[in-house]
Amino acid sequence: MLNILGRRNSSNVQKVLWACDELHLSYEREDIGGSFGRNHSAKYLAMNPNGTVPTLIDNGRALWESNAIVRYLCESREAHGLLPQDVWSIALAQQWMDWQQTILAPAIRPLFWNLIRTSPQNQDLEAISAGRNNTEAALRILDDHLSRHRYVAGEHFSFGDIPVGVMAYRWFNLDIQRAALPSLEHWYRRLTARQAYEDNVMMTIT
Repeated sequence: MLNILGRRNSSNVQKVLWACDELHLSYEREDIGGSFGRNHSAKYLAMNPNGTVPTLIDNGRALWESNAIVRYLCESREAHGLLPQDVWSIALAQQWMDWQQTILAPAIRPLFWNLIRTSPQNQDLEAISAGRNNTEAALRILDDHLSRHRYVAGEHFSFGDIPVGVMAYRWFNLDIQRAALPSLEHWYRRLTARQAYEDNVMMTIT
């Protein structure tokens, strides 16, 4: 049995839960982080010294960093199509997973924090505007890529779509103006048809 430590409304936890359901894995999950706290307790920090979520416990071993957890699950279990069959496609999937962490997440973070986690009277309008523009600029890169591919690693859904897909849900469901990005929108609609995406990602953003 896998144990996933982290709250369901965390985008990073959602990646792992989505991957588990795509892989048909059984797991137990414990609410940690955010309003639940306990992520800075000595017990938790002994497993994850960053105090972040999620942490995966597998056979008594702890693994942190959500994208690393998704990769590990796909590589250590029956992949059910999530792990591409050739090394080039695997590299492409990993490229977009890293892009989500280094480009897309930093762009959308100020937008999310101001619109969702900050009271209206304290919102930074300049940060909201900059976050919207930076996120759109990043997503234009993905939109261009998806104009030539159905999914981030090619013609088939893979583990590379999971981190980016979680961020896409936030983009399409925040109360902002969005430019038309048709290839991105078509890919997003394909994700929304997946039961594991609906169950683990398509929820009220908090």
